[in-house]
Amino acid sequence: MAAALLAAPAHANDTSDSLSDEQRAVTAGVDAFFDALRSDDKTALAGTLDSNGMIYIHNRMEEGNWRVQHRTAADHLENWLNSPTGLDEIMVYETVLVDGDMALVWGPYSFHAGDTVVHCGINSMSMVKAGDGSWKVGNVSFTMVPPSQCAAVGADWVALDDN
Repeated sequence: MAAALLAAPAHANDTSDSLSDEQRAVTAGVDAFFDALRSDDKTALAGTLDSNGMIYIHNRMEEGNWRVQHRTAADHLENWLNSPTGLDEIMVYETVLVDGDMALVWGPYSFHAGDTVVHCGINSMSMVKAGDGSWKVGNVSFTMVPPSQCAAVGADWVALDDN
């Protein structure tokens, strides 16, 4: 069974009319993160991520073998340099909360290698305001489920077909 992408939503721009200016600034930081992720320039991601941050992966890919993995953002950035090109992540920003120089962006996502959906889940992205006024990803926690569970986590733009 192969996973196929169906009318994937854009990022938070779908709801940008309902966001405050500060929420739009935060989501611009998340957009920059995803733009860097899909870029062929593997060094671009470092400019969007606080290297002191942590990443928590709530891996639910195998039923009965759920586990939480964690790594530093610095380790992730080092590993990212060796990742293949053609990767993409699509996220819907369901919740954007801002309090001064701290923010949270929450919502479902799907992760793709070329035309293949690799996994889906929920992203919880803790954003921090940098000294220059831009927003950077400070910490990330995300669930990771197989493509067959995409709709269950709200990534209903992913559909399975028999091709």
